[in-house]
Amino acid sequence: MLRHSALRSCLAAVLIALTGASAQAELQVEIPKVAEMPPANPYRIYLSDVSIGHIVDGRLHVIDGDSMRYLGVVATAYAGQAIVSPDRKEIYVATTYYSRLSSGERTDTVDIHDAQTLTKTGEIIIPPIHAQALHYKGTIRASADGRWLYVLNATPAISVTVVDLKEKKVASQVDIPGCWILLPAASVSNRFSTVCGDGTLLTVTHDDKGQSVDQQKSAVFFNPDADPIFIHGEQDGDTYRFVSYGGDLYTANVGGAVASFEPKWSLLTDKERKAGWRPGGYQLLAQHNASGRVFVGMHDGAKVGSHKFPAKEIWGFDLKTKKRITRAPGNNAIAMAVSQGDKPRLFAYDGLKAAIASYDASGPLKLIRRMEGVGETPSLMELH
Repeated sequence: MLRHSALRSCLAAVLIALTGASAQAELQVEIPKVAEMPPANPYRIYLSDVSIGHIVDGRLHVIDGDSMRYLGVVATAYAGQAIVSPDRKEIYVATTYYSRLSSGERTDTVDIHDAQTLTKTGEIIIPPIHAQALHYKGTIRASADGRWLYVLNATPAISVTVVDLKEKKVASQVDIPGCWILLPAASVSNRFSTVCGDGTLLTVTHDDKGQSVDQQKSAVFFNPDADPIFIHGEQDGDTYRFVSYGGDLYTANVGGAVASFEPKWSLLTDKERKAGWRPGGYQLLAQHNASGRVFVGMHDGAKVGSHKFPAKEIWGFDLKTKKRITRAPGNNAIAMAVSQGDKPRLFAYDGLKAAIASYDASGPLKLIRRMEGVGETPSLMELH
């Protein structure tokens, strides 16, 4: 009897010791930590996704285009439009918040995020009229020196909110009736142009307080009835390039008080034109500035309304010779961007299969790899 009692006492002591050790082990909980992104390389992709199926919850996907690895995401709320600052240190998002998610009192802000950690570091309240539109390059732009942020508005009357990023406040609102998309000059930090519905460009110059002091319209740049241009433009200094629905390339210089233009030229031969080859997509044009090459998403059998069709092929052109120098399968591209530098890569978003294709763009276009299953309804990508 005593032996059994002693055995029970020993077992109880062991259980108490084990329970205590277990409780002590449970207290040693590892503290969760958010992983840090690796330093940015020229191939980092910022993919703007309006997430139209749940538009109150837009996203900016951040992807390493070298490894094709998903890095992180920035919330862009309702119809948000994002851009990376000229020094690549911050991300600005012009967006809308409603007090009841999709209804109620409206508040528009410019959210500021650290581009390396993606952490929100501040916000600037702006008038609740920012354009709740599909994100194109030019719905939100920064001045070349990073002092000013220009946010496109639509009520539906078109205007621009000029934000002073140094003072973190709204400086002014500039009316630009009948015009769309913002094209900041590179050589003059207080000047931007915009494309107007009558085929002209309007150039706005403002003072150091953000107040408009001069507005001048150009001569006719393109014929909006016979051959309108796609609103997406690619910048090289003060020069912007556009392509038209009919397959011509247009060039504008916005450095002066009035925009000036170069003669247009065709991307198509007569044979290609007869076969119905035409540009198509949203961000359908990409430009490598140092080499003077542009890349355009193209599809054949074009018809009225096919101007947003994904690319069957991607064509590359030399701006000096005005000749095509490469063509490659298009991977259903609706948006494209090319890295700058001596080892350029072209990234194309597959709008049919929600994927990103990466091409070596240092010579003839050559597909490197694809990343599947990224994004829902993106229309714009920006590279670091």
